[in-house]
Amino acid sequence: MTEPLPPPPLLRPLIAQLRLPQQGLNWELLDQALIHASASADRNNERLEFFGDSVLRLAAAEFLIEQYPNATVGDLTLVRSHLVSDQTLTQIAENIGVEKFLQTSRAAAGDAAARPKRLADAMEAILAVLYLSQGDLKLVRPWLDPHLRTRAQQLVDNPEVNNPKTALQELTQREHKTLPDYRTVEISQTHGDPERFQAEVWLGDRCLGSGIGASRKAAEQAAALQGYQLLHSSP
Repeated sequence: MTEPLPPPPLLRPLIAQLRLPQQGLNWELLDQALIHASASADRNNERLEFFGDSVLRLAAAEFLIEQYPNATVGDLTLVRSHLVSDQTLTQIAENIGVEKFLQTSRAAAGDAAARPKRLADAMEAILAVLYLSQGDLKLVRPWLDPHLRTRAQQLVDNPEVNNPKTALQELTQREHKTLPDYRTVEISQTHGDPERFQAEVWLGDRCLGSGIGASRKAAEQAAALQGYQLLHSSP
């Protein structure tokens, strides 16, 4: 029986950093998973990212069915939507240090607004490699489950953190019989500026909170979180 090949020397730091399995991986595909389209038009991670999206959804569904046997389908669907979001993938990528291994053009690397999408795509490409190396989820679940478990628990414990606008709306409707009002302005003309928009959230004549973000949505979510925490903590 042929012994499985060890990882090539150039990939060993990546394997150690990402805590991927030492054996059974398709090394060529793993290398390709970390090549952004801006770095190579011919050999990049776009097709792997496309496949990895489905791998992630399947793995997340299996995980949730096993971990929350008494949850409703509606609850499972809601949590899964967060687990497979770019926000979650970007958080995982940052936690395990994917960015320093990702090959991009200099221009793409300087595009701060596109950074979360680059990291999320790289994570999906890595998941595709884990699946394609064995043809199933045997390499995917042991590696992905700890990340999903942490994120799922955060969602269960603090649902307002993940969708503060919805949480605030439900709270104001329930307690005050009205909806919050958002007042958002563009304070920078620079594309990709993380402080491009500023938002305030009001309830009647009372400002509940403010926030800034790279997009209107991000700024309003930040304001909504402040507002929710203020109202939720009020006697």
